[in-house]
Order: sequence, then structure tokens, then C-alpha cells
Amino acid sequence: MNRDSLRFRVEKLAFEKLMNLRPSWQRRLAGRPIVRDGQTLATETQLMLRLNELARLGDPSTLPLDEGRAALLRQALIGGGQQKRGSARSLTVAGRPARLYIPNGAAAIGPLLVFFHGGGFVYGDLRSHEASCRYVADRAGVRVLSVDYRLAPEEPFPAAYDDAVAAFDWVHEHAEEIGADTSRIGVAGDSAGGNLAAGVALVAREKCAFQLLIYPVVDMDARTESRTMFNEGFYLTQSFLDVAESSYIRTGTDKRDPRLSPLYAEVPAGVAPAYVVTAGFDPLRDEGEAYARKLEDAGVKVELRRFPDQIHGFFNVIGAGRTSKAAVDVIADALKAGL
Repeated sequence: MNRDSLRFRVEKLAFEKLMNLRPSWQRRLAGRPIVRDGQTLATETQLMLRLNELARLGDPSTLPLDEGRAALLRQALIGGGQQKRGSARSLTVAGRPARLYIPNGAAAIGPLLVFFHGGGFVYGDLRSHEASCRYVADRAGVRVLSVDYRLAPEEPFPAAYDDAVAAFDWVHEHAEEIGADTSRIGVAGDSAGGNLAAGVALVAREKCAFQLLIYPVVDMDARTESRTMFNEGFYLTQSFLDVAESSYIRTGTDKRDPRLSPLYAEVPAGVAPAYVVTAGFDPLRDEGEAYARKLEDAGVKVELRRFPDQIHGFFNVIGAGRTSKAAVDVIADALKAGL
């Protein structure tokens, strides 16, 4: 076993042990409660942030590109744990790598969710979100097709958007071979993936049955209170947001282009019902909630669910602990009801 593999195993074991301690012990280790905007950060999340600091698991955006991508993947693998649920197979979807997660006991034809991972349009891949996709697919009883779109800075806007739209169209064209009921195909994503999912839902109206937007970034020109209040110390930092923006958006691009910022899009008739998730301690909280209101004002059926004690990225923390996993259970149950 090489040195890096040993360190990974030690970090993973420490994470699992500490995140599964009794809450009273976690509070002793985490320190005094953190309260912002009338919300109290989950004790285990506060402890996790402290562990990251002690282990020097820094912000991926402060590292060279390849190292930053590896660091984010490492964090996701530690947080997600080993999820041995259902089955998975690799596919090529509209020219892009993809992975289809099939829940235990799935019928030959059933509902399917097209999923786009987060990572600021710069980081993340099929591996970083494997645990969450596999877990949600099995709990909801819904096939989940995770699609690996092109990343910036190598491929800036609108590459990721174009890949997402093409992938959703491909799913409808190949529904039978992947076991999808064309009347029950939805779209989802977290963070940057939530941006892509929102964009797909706006253009694929009659083809999309449900949209699940998990703390989406929907306003590239945002100046919200949450972006100021939570931009340091709660995982998603101002540095990360700046790197994502400068990598994905070319100089001179209109930040309010609806393909880039769905908050400025015209919402046409027939857009799919939406389940919009936000986290209390997330810089993206306010714009996600503003987008939910925009959809509702346009006549879209919307359920907005804020998890006030969580941070950006909690969707990937299901390998240990209680509160983040409980939140993901709520999301999976909403997906089951939606499709």
C-alpha cells in the first residue's frame, strides 16, 4: 500500500468514526454551536468542517487544476462511503460517458432520472457522485442516469449546457434500451448540475416529468445576502465561486443569458413540477429560493425544501453521520413521489 492510499484509509476511518459518535461527544469536539441568520449548524457538520481544517483538506479551487479535481474527488469518496445498492452499468450518452444506476427489484420499464453532477462546471465526474446516485436510485426505486458533461476551463460555456440538453434528448430517443418510461423521465442535479437541470427543464417541457434541483446555482450575476453571509467557512467559498465563474464564462459573455442563469429565463407554459432544495448555510441559498418563487409565480407546481442546518455539498455526505443522510432520504422520497 502506497503512502497516499494509507492516508486516504486513515482519513476515511477517522471521518466515519467521528461522524458516528454520539451527538454529545460531537458537540464537545466541534465546539460552541454556530448560529447564523437564526439557524444553527448541524453539530456533525460543524465537526466535519473542523476535521477538514485539521487534515488540511483545503479548498480545491486554491490548488492547480488537476490537484483540485483530485482533492474534490477525494473528499467526495470519503463523504459518500461505499454504497453497495442495486447495480450499475456504463454507457455513452450523446457522446459523453454516463452511468446507469438500477435499483433492486426494478421493473423492465420504469421511471428514470437524468442526473448532472455538481462541481462548479470545473470539478466533479461520475465517480464523485456515484455514492449519492446509487443511494438515491435504490431508496427512490428510480433508475438514475448520471451524465459526465464537458468541463471548463477546457470547454467553457455553453459546452456543459449543450451536453445536458443533448443527453436528455438522447434518453428519450433510446428510452426502451435503458428501461425508461417516456412519461416518467425527470432531470436533476446539484449545484452546477442543478443549473444544467434547470436549463433542461425549461427547454424540454413536454418531455420532462419532474425536476429536482439541489442547491442550484441559477444566477451568475448574484449579489445576494447568503452569498455574503456564508462565503467563507462553510465549504463553498468565494474563491471556489470565483474560479468557477472565471473558468466557465468567457470574457464578454452576458451573465444573464438564460442558458447560464436560469433565474433570468422566461418560464414557458408546461414546465415540469419542481422540487427545489436549499441549505441554510450555503452561499447559493437565496438564489435557489428566488428561482423556486419564480417558477411558482409562472404557474409551475413547486415544493421548496430548505435544510436549515446543512451546508452546500451535503448531498455527497451519506457515508457516515445522521443529519445529511436524513436530508438525502427526504430528497429521495420526494423523487419517488415525483416520478
